[in-house]
Amino acid sequence: MQYKPHNYQQYATQFILDHPVAAILLDMGLGKSVITLTAIKRLIDRVEIQRVLVVAPLRVAKQTWPEELNKWDHLKGLTYSVITGNKDQRIRAAQKDVDIYIINRENLKWLIESAIPFDYDMLVIDELSSFKSYRSQRFRALKKVRPLIKRVVGLTGTPSSNGLMDLWAEFRVLDMGKRLGRFISYYRANYFDPDRRNMYRVFTYKPKPGADQSIYRAIDDITISMKSKDYLQLPPLTMDTMPVKMSNSEQTIYDELNAQLVVSTQGKQIDALNAASLSNKLCQMANGCVYDDQQQVVQIHQRKLDALEDLVEAANGKPVLVAYWFKHDLAQIKQRFTAREIKTVKDIQDWNASKIPLALIHPASAGHGLNLQAGGSTLIWYGLTWSLELYQQTNARLWRQGQQQPVVIYHLITQGTIDENILAALKRKDKTQLALINAVKANLRGGVTV
Repeated sequence: MQYKPHNYQQYATQFILDHPVAAILLDMGLGKSVITLTAIKRLIDRVEIQRVLVVAPLRVAKQTWPEELNKWDHLKGLTYSVITGNKDQRIRAAQKDVDIYIINRENLKWLIESAIPFDYDMLVIDELSSFKSYRSQRFRALKKVRPLIKRVVGLTGTPSSNGLMDLWAEFRVLDMGKRLGRFISYYRANYFDPDRRNMYRVFTYKPKPGADQSIYRAIDDITISMKSKDYLQLPPLTMDTMPVKMSNSEQTIYDELNAQLVVSTQGKQIDALNAASLSNKLCQMANGCVYDDQQQVVQIHQRKLDALEDLVEAANGKPVLVAYWFKHDLAQIKQRFTAREIKTVKDIQDWNASKIPLALIHPASAGHGLNLQAGGSTLIWYGLTWSLELYQQTNARLWRQGQQQPVVIYHLITQGTIDENILAALKRKDKTQLALINAVKANLRGGVTV
């Protein structure tokens, strides 16, 4: 297929060419893969680089990048190898003589620590946000070899999904600490104050007054952002909330667990050992079921199932995509409805061919590089996630370029439960992220605006 880049795509490609270190905050659907591959092709043609390593989520590494390389005419000369599979398969793939090596992020540490020479002169991190934890093994492994690489590109649409603290690790792997400091302690001391604490132990930090703008100015020279709504003709989007109400007895069970961290129902005892466990149990209860101490499912209500049935009926045959979180959600939905999970390439093809009236998807597997816009335009969140990144990426499976219908996204929210807190938190996180993206927004006429 012939590549006819939009102005914003040409701009982003040129930005990568002009900046040995580049953070490209591209919204979903703007074509970050082809933008980056076009820059890679030019750099290889100019003999500025020879070996490129692309690190991506597993599905994206195996499917999306190879598809992009095979799709566009101007990329036909590029050779590639996908480093996935068992150890022997990975070794053979890594030892091939090609231009581009594509590996899933889970195998990055293995590659770095293997006997295979790490002699790549360009690194592309697809979904830079997956390196936001400075404690993760992938971050620590990459930090060791980062000085060996002369060109680095970080791609993401969700750079600060959990707040500004995420940015340090992400930019540390890009510029080795030049802009936000080599150490997290420096970053905290300069831009944050302790928030929640217990004597000498600090649990959370809050940005100092004006810290956000100081951070944005620090990373401005290597960062551009683009929102799809500014460059693409996206279909109308409606976000709706369908309230679900438990009975008094069901609410009492929920409230008792919330207050006491333990509750007995139907002869089973439900315990929450700590705050994280309590949050998890409350999310389960809001959806209708909860696991007891023996990992047996205890049903509390079927209110969300009833609400889902109303929405599916109202769709009147139009395909509906449902995002679930817990395994018992999946089991409950399948018991009530004829539904099919989206897990394989065949599932994706059948959905996009409108052969699946009711499809089920887990946000963790739906996040990146999955195009589902041809199969339907209705998404229902049966159970929410605290992760803004997974939330936005899942929504973008339908609300993206190529969608021909107005998109409707429903949230089933059980009143008086943690559902309301999660939805509110996602909205707050989105405001923080939008502030960053707007601060380093690409201006095609005059560079970058702050």
